[in-house]
Amino acid sequence: MENRSFARMGRTVGVIGLGAWQLGADWGSVSEEDAFDTLAAAVDSGVTFIDTADVYGDGRSEQVIGKFIKDRPQLTVATKMGRRMPQEPANYTLDNFRAWTDRSRANLGVDTLDLVQLHCPPTPVFSTGAVYDALDTLVQEKRIAAYGVSVEKVDEALAAIERPGTASVQIILNALRLKPLERVLPAAAAAGVGVIARVPLASGLLSGRYDEHTTFSADDHRTYNRHGEAFDVGETFSGVDFASGLEAVRRLLPHVPAEATMAQFALRWIIDQPAVTVVIPGARNADQARANAAAADLAPLGDEAHAAVRSVYDELIRPQVHDRW
Repeated sequence: MENRSFARMGRTVGVIGLGAWQLGADWGSVSEEDAFDTLAAAVDSGVTFIDTADVYGDGRSEQVIGKFIKDRPQLTVATKMGRRMPQEPANYTLDNFRAWTDRSRANLGVDTLDLVQLHCPPTPVFSTGAVYDALDTLVQEKRIAAYGVSVEKVDEALAAIERPGTASVQIILNALRLKPLERVLPAAAAAGVGVIARVPLASGLLSGRYDEHTTFSADDHRTYNRHGEAFDVGETFSGVDFASGLEAVRRLLPHVPAEATMAQFALRWIIDQPAVTVVIPGARNADQARANAAAADLAPLGDEAHAAVRSVYDELIRPQVHDRW
């Protein structure tokens, strides 16, 4: 698998990673056995970057990963913090950061966390100098090796990129969310900040496996957060109306290479963006993990396919999402 660099971390990772939200909660139940099988299949396929968060299953995702990585020092594990307390800027303090990272260190079974990201905090946090001072202190104390941010909005990413200690920005980027291409990716590349592309399949919309009759379980966020009832609606189907997303996929399907699936096409489109360091599709089982990793073996998409993504976005999707995030 192609490797790309987190310049400010001094690390390289496989361009396709694994998002571990599914291994914790909110996508229906996943057994610990299935979680281990998924992790093993991803790593055996070349994945070296795993993304989790302290809030996924209230620590379950971190704990499962912690058991898995004990004998695998070659892996980079990124976690996130900040969403286990009320979303108020005053809670983003050094004392809380120490407590939050200590909990994640225990869950993952490590002395130093590879990468800790602020987990989509309130917008003012991104412009608060004391927050970055506190994160720098965590690095000095060797609680963490590096820090980054996970954002909802383009302007939040740009604010974080300006800070010299920011190693990475995690942002929603997929064929239904093109806005980061305009300013975030160029700014990150110029600054040497890694870009982690999340929600790459738009919560499965871009897998090509769903239609108007698809239903999801009650404990799946694609049921209970369709309108942002529990958290930012952009995290569910990328904020795109389900029917519009299905139509977008139908228009893109003719451009999928014969040897690829729709999901692999969507992942290849993302890694065709040279400023992207790693894309983190989720997987609920080993077969999904292997199929996601195989997208890295596809040849870059041609100009016609990239033009089709842009055209479909401009016609169907842009009016819904472009100015929201």
